Amino acid sequence: MAPEQRPREKLFTHGPANLSDRELLTVLLNTGIKGKNVKKLAGDLLGLLDKKKDIPSAREISMLSGIGKAKACAVAAMLEFGRRRYGAFLARIKQPADIFTLVRHYADRKQERFISLSLNGAHEVLAVRVVTIGLVNKTIVHPREVFADLIQDRAAAFCVAHNHPSGQLVSSAEDDEITDRLLMSARLLGLHFVDHIIFSETKWWSYRENGRLPENP
Repeated sequence: MAPEQRPREKLFTHGPANLSDRELLTVLLNTGIKGKNVKKLAGDLLGLLDKKKDIPSAREISMLSGIGKAKACAVAAMLEFGRRRYGAFLARIKQPADIFTLVRHYADRKQERFISLSLNGAHEVLAVRVVTIGLVNKTIVHPREVFADLIQDRAAAFCVAHNHPSGQLVSSAEDDEITDRLLMSARLLGLHFVDHIIFSETKWWSYRENGRLPENP
C-alpha cells in the first residue's frame, strides 16, 4: 500500500471524514496480532459493531480474537465518549441527501444493511440503527423489527435505507413490498414514514422523490 493510502496518513492529510469505517478502526486499533493483521482485526470489530444496536461492552469486544482487555477498553471508551460528546447534536432530515449523509458509510459493506432512522416531530434524528444484515445482494426485514426500535425511541417519524452492494440503484420487488408493509404499519401506529432510500457509495435513489411513497393520511 502506498504511504499516502495508509489509513493514518490519509486521516492526517485529508481528515477522518474521508476514511471508511474500517480505516477509522484500523487507526484506532493500531496493530494486529500474529496471524491476523490490523485490517482483518478492524473488519472483525466492524462486524460486531454493525450487529449491535447499542455500544458493545468492553467484555464483548474482548471476546473477538486478537483484541485483549486493554484494547477492548480503549475501543469501548472511544465509542462512549463519542456518544456523550457528539450524539446529542441532532441532525435534521429535510431531503434524501440528509439521510444519505448519515448512512453512506455503510455503502462499502459486502452484504445489505437495512437501516432505520428514528425521528422526532421536527424530523431531528434520535437514533440510527442497523436493523438487519442480509445476504450478498438481499436482506430480509420484518416491520416488527423496525417498529420495535421506533416505539422504544418514542419516535414521531422515521426513515429507512439500505445499501445495494452491486451499486445498482434499482428497487426490487422485495424492496417495494417491505416499503408498502412499512407504510401500512406506520399508518396504524400514527408514525410519519418520511422516506426509504437505496444507496451506493456515491449516490442514492429515493422512494419519496420518485413518487413511490404516498403521504400518510
